[in-house]
Amino acid sequence: MSKDNIIINVGRQLGSGGHDIGRMLAMEFHAMYYDREILNLAAKESGFSAEFFEQSDERHGFLRSLFHMHAPHVSDNNFYQNNFSQESLFKFQSDAIRKEAEKGSCVFVGRCADYVLRDFPRVVNVFITASMDFRIKNVVNKLGVLPDEARRMILQGERRRAEYYNYYTGKRWGAAKSYDLCIDSSLLGLQQTEKFIAEFVRQRFF
Repeated sequence: MSKDNIIINVGRQLGSGGHDIGRMLAMEFHAMYYDREILNLAAKESGFSAEFFEQSDERHGFLRSLFHMHAPHVSDNNFYQNNFSQESLFKFQSDAIRKEAEKGSCVFVGRCADYVLRDFPRVVNVFITASMDFRIKNVVNKLGVLPDEARRMILQGERRRAEYYNYYTGKRWGAAKSYDLCIDSSLLGLQQTEKFIAEFVRQRFF
């Protein structure tokens, strides 16, 4: 890893614009952007299907299959069933994150990347929050659902994210002490929030 590379790990509340801000940060720092792409990379490395990694992703029902699940493994284009642990899936994903971080500057959204890369140099861990009204409006606009449904999706999705993050990191999802910077995107808007984070990164490393 070059001494000039930087890693930005973005945690985010659902509907806060974390994905968009992450993409803007990647463009600004000429970094690779990884969110769901990590699932495909982990699948490629492990030989398991990407769909299987989706089942254990932070977005989906995590605790219901925390310890063991029946997994389709790919061999000679045939699927067979094999017991496989959630911890093994997390390791494949973590290995993929570390491998990409070794190559150059990266922005990772979610995936416990702040924990996975805790020993890497030149890392900034950010958490993006926003008011509930702001987040509901964003989810309504993106998904075309009613506000009540958007609120339900936010609360359910964040419960799953917190369970996933807390279990694997031993830290508390969204707690200020778990990150270098926490910022409310509903105060400045997405573009100005990105600029604020970018300036923080520059002040720290450049």
